[in-house]
Amino acid sequence: MSKQDYMNTSVQEPPLDYSFKSISVIQDLISEEPRTGLRPLKHSKSGKSLTQSLWLNNNVLSDLRDFNPVVSQLLEHPENLAWIDLSFNDLTSIDPVLTTFFNLSVLYLHGNSIQRLGEVNKLAVLPRLRSLTLHGNPIEEERGYR
Repeated sequence: MSKQDYMNTSVQEPPLDYSFKSISVIQDLISEEPRTGLRPLKHSKSGKSLTQSLWLNNNVLSDLRDFNPVVSQLLEHPENLAWIDLSFNDLTSIDPVLTTFFNLSVLYLHGNSIQRLGEVNKLAVLPRLRSLTLHGNPIEEERGYR
């Protein structure tokens, strides 16, 4: 499959879904089985997932330490990651590691503990970011949030 074919098809692939797993550190993703959905996940010959979506919502993550190396172990093309759901975790800031995924178009961060509106400025380098959720964070109370 060419890279262009991959880019066109994998957006429709089911997500790599680790939601509701009580994950507290990113390294746990390596030993944890993802949730299964109605459609099976597709994998490369090397066993890595062929998707552009990673769901980590409703866990207990407080930081994203080792995010890049772990994602590289899970996804065949981590550079094409387009959707990351980190909603309903314990994140207090927006980790700069998220800005390394230049194809990111959807980022869910609602229901965390992000307190400073300035954290959002880090995401300005993401040229394809179209959907960002931040409701349910303490920054909602900051003047100028909207």
